Amino acid sequence: ETAYMFKLFFLVTLRLPYGSPRGCRFLYAPGPVSWYTDRRPGPESRRAGKAEHMVLKEDFYYPPADSGRMLHIWLPDDYETSGASYPVMYFFDGHNLYDDRDATFGKSWGFVPYLRGWDRDLIMIGMECSHEGNARLFEYMPYQRETGFFSEAPCLGDATFRWILEEIKPWADKRFRTLPDRAHTGIGGSSMGGLMALYGGSHYNASFSRAACVSPSIPFCLPSVLKDLDQAEILPDSRFFLSFGSREAGGASDPEREDKRTYTYRCVRAAENRLKKKGASAWLYCQEGGGHCEADWEKQIPLFMPWLWQD
Repeated sequence: ETAYMFKLFFLVTLRLPYGSPRGCRFLYAPGPVSWYTDRRPGPESRRAGKAEHMVLKEDFYYPPADSGRMLHIWLPDDYETSGASYPVMYFFDGHNLYDDRDATFGKSWGFVPYLRGWDRDLIMIGMECSHEGNARLFEYMPYQRETGFFSEAPCLGDATFRWILEEIKPWADKRFRTLPDRAHTGIGGSSMGGLMALYGGSHYNASFSRAACVSPSIPFCLPSVLKDLDQAEILPDSRFFLSFGSREAGGASDPEREDKRTYTYRCVRAAENRLKKKGASAWLYCQEGGGHCEADWEKQIPLFMPWLWQD
């Protein structure tokens, strides 16, 4: 039953809303590139006139799978000259963040124009996932299942977070001028990465104060998510952005309007309620007409970034 629901969920939320014949997101294979330069002009801003920006790429060892994972690292335009230290936001599926040439489906989140036009500077570290078969699903599942699809292999979500906190973050804090404390550290992701962001923001709340949980795959494991939220020690200054698109909520009577009826809505709403009971700030956002794709998630960036990072 779990495997059937899993396959149905993927059919409904990961393929149809894209409006694209492209295949599943786990087939992309990156090339051996160490950096790229963005040459697209950004919006008019205090950075107007700067038309290039380098996103660093670092191949980083991932012990749970005994293989490498590329880090995609955004540094502010004035990083080399400012002498300032910066907040850091870690983001899952890092290859999809900045450049369409790296993105699984040929469309990235488009973070570059936003970050260049935003009046706040931060470092963003995107962590690439596995592209071998269904490995990404297990890499980004924090709850081990006893039956169904996710029982077929070890779920590595918690091991992935230990990798972030015990290896990537110490390296980044030493390599770059970061503000390493909890108040200046955030986590984000979409789909399975959104589930991971929720898990990290709550289960590892001592390390992350802000979480962007975009289209989180909560329906896979709702009981485990709610149990985890009930048991988590979440500080009241924590901020969680949770979202879903009305077109990815199977069963919506009108996918072009806000959804408050489907199972997807009820799952995300239940997580929001648990977070608020803990005293955290939580924002549940339904993107009207939104699908399960980077093109729609990009439209949410101007909503969750300033809300999460407000003082």
